[in-house]
Amino acid sequence: MSALLTKAKKALGECFIMGFEGTELSDETSAFISQASIGGVIIFAKNYQNPNQVADLCEQIQDCRRELPLWISVDHEGGRVQRFQEGFTLIPEARDIADKDSPKLIYSISEMVALELRTVGINVNFTPVADVDSNPANPIIGRRAFGSDEETVSKMVSSWVRGHVTNGVQACVKHFPGHGDTTVDSHLALARVDTDLETLREREFKPFLKAFKAGCRWVMTAHVLNPNLDEKVPATLSHHTLIDILRTELRYTGIIVSDDLEMQAITDHYGAEDAPRLALEAGCDLLIYRSEPAARHAYTALVRALDAGTLSPERVIDAAERSYALKNEFLIPYEKPNREQIRSFVGRAENQELVRL
Repeated sequence: MSALLTKAKKALGECFIMGFEGTELSDETSAFISQASIGGVIIFAKNYQNPNQVADLCEQIQDCRRELPLWISVDHEGGRVQRFQEGFTLIPEARDIADKDSPKLIYSISEMVALELRTVGINVNFTPVADVDSNPANPIIGRRAFGSDEETVSKMVSSWVRGHVTNGVQACVKHFPGHGDTTVDSHLALARVDTDLETLREREFKPFLKAFKAGCRWVMTAHVLNPNLDEKVPATLSHHTLIDILRTELRYTGIIVSDDLEMQAITDHYGAEDAPRLALEAGCDLLIYRSEPAARHAYTALVRALDAGTLSPERVIDAAERSYALKNEFLIPYEKPNREQIRSFVGRAENQELVRL
């Protein structure tokens, strides 16, 4: 086995963000995270009971680390997408906050959200939604977006990003190249849009660009097919969208993370064996799987692809090294959750007052 292939196999686990069952790690899950050097996990409502429990869980997760801490992520937007509720401050929907037309308020709420999450051990929040809610028939974005025009969304997204990154939590803008002008929920089917490239540049891309300028180092892809960008595959699997547009034209240098690869937009069309390889080849650095069995299956499929020569070891190494670099910049030294800070800060009255719009 060549040294390059050996290095790629060692780095492969770093390319995964994995979900799991339960409110604590099983021995089997801990072993897989450690042995495969999995790069990070995503926590859902099913894994959550209260702030102290999730802090214990985050410590368990970090005990699985080899050299660098894991990314511990969550979808904690507010409104209908907030995984931690009991004990945490309940965040209004993005549109409700944006309706106050105050970037200062957006920053203050984002700062509070980041500090609550960081206090229990979370270091990545898959927010803000940078989509422009341009289609009233959209079944999945709606009031999760800050607005229906580019200027409002750009202004609010950049303030939200600053509130997170200046307080120790990575913000992740989503869903590139834009999920606002769809009529299909990509959890259930492959969404298609026909927005032309010039409109995308003037409307959809600008909030992402403002987020990058504000310090955002993570962007999530959309499982959306736009034939004006790629006639064959959705953005998550499109080299042209992620490399030619996002990396080259928009000059983005941070992490590209896939949306959940267990969504039916992907599984119904591209298969559990091929989808992770196609996503990496397209330019995704990290792959999200909401369940451990699917993550294990994809990991094994990618090991086989490396052995068969159908997946470039250089691509795997490049993806992993982008994650390593950001971890060295933001997660070192690792700090355990502080129980006194949890008691004094998470869900406190001042936080509740801040979000009373």
